[in-house]
Amino acid sequence: MAEKKSFALRIDAETMKAIEKWAADEFRSVNGQLEWMLHKSLKDAKRLKVKGEEKNDPKK
Repeated sequence: MAEKKSFALRIDAETMKAIEKWAADEFRSVNGQLEWMLHKSLKDAKRLKVKGEEKNDPKK
């Protein structure tokens, strides 16, 4: 498993409330939801290499 790093995050109350609701709807912790959101955003923006994608990369 990859090493995890801790950091402080300042977030407005309305955004936090929405994330808490979304996390509860998905049966995740808030931390797990934030990790999932960040991972998905990076993957969608093609800024994160996902296992197995190197073989399917049309640029190579």
